[in-house]
Amino acid sequence: MRLILKGSALLAGLLMSAALFAADFVEGKDYVKVEGFPEAKTPVVREFFSYNCPHCYRMEHTLSPVVKQLGSDVSFERTPVGAGRPAWQLSQLAYYLAQTFKVTEQSHGAIFKQVQELAPFATEADVKRFFEGQGIAAADIDKALASADRSFTLMGYDNQTALSGISGVPSLLVNGKYMLNIQGRSSEELAALVKFVAKL
Repeated sequence: MRLILKGSALLAGLLMSAALFAADFVEGKDYVKVEGFPEAKTPVVREFFSYNCPHCYRMEHTLSPVVKQLGSDVSFERTPVGAGRPAWQLSQLAYYLAQTFKVTEQSHGAIFKQVQELAPFATEADVKRFFEGQGIAAADIDKALASADRSFTLMGYDNQTALSGISGVPSLLVNGKYMLNIQGRSSEELAALVKFVAKL
């Protein structure tokens, strides 16, 4: 009985906190409307990031709880940013392969660790070796690397980045048209902000 009451009190506290956060959210301060681009489905929050960005790596600790708190209320998507830098473009390629082989969840943190703590990808061969280490057959990786879908998907990442109007990473865009101010926010406040803006 005591455990149930504690759980209920915790839930009530979280809901109250979310309501208090939402009451203070202001356009121009907490979020800005941008020209952006239409999303295939909404509500959705899209993270623009790079495995080569140390700020993005640190942001994962804040963002992971946010995704859990959003649950099925708001979809979460990622767009890897190339920024015209060869090393970043190889990280885009790594994300493309993770999506292609449907191993994004198991490999996302591992890619970050590889790039941030061990060594960034320097060649396509490095990317291929990484995914072989994830249990993907070399022949399947070669096929994905040679496919037309590779060029199409990477171009899509770059187009989304250009249309979003972001000035840096990490950045969060809600419903393709609301850019969030994410600096210094807790996971709880960030989740409340996403839910608030997703309803606009």
